Amino acid sequence: MQTISATELARHTREVLDKVASRGESVAIERNRIMIARIVPPEPTMTAAQALAGLTPMLTPEQAARWLEDSKEDFDEAVRDPWA
Repeated sequence: MQTISATELARHTREVLDKVASRGESVAIERNRIMIARIVPPEPTMTAAQALAGLTPMLTPEQAARWLEDSKEDFDEAVRDPWA
């Protein structure tokens, strides 16, 4: 992890943020030789499909079909005006 001063960050903000965003590097910020902050890239995001993909092997086809039916049981597809 690269360490820079708060002054360097102020002078080169764009370059520092580009490093974090494009290369995934973390940067430590120091003021008076004391670390005061870290700039780190965000955690990778996951779609709902990706999150649920791991559940499929745990269910038998019958269980999966039953779960899908149960999840749609009380679902109303009619569009309603929430302010009405």
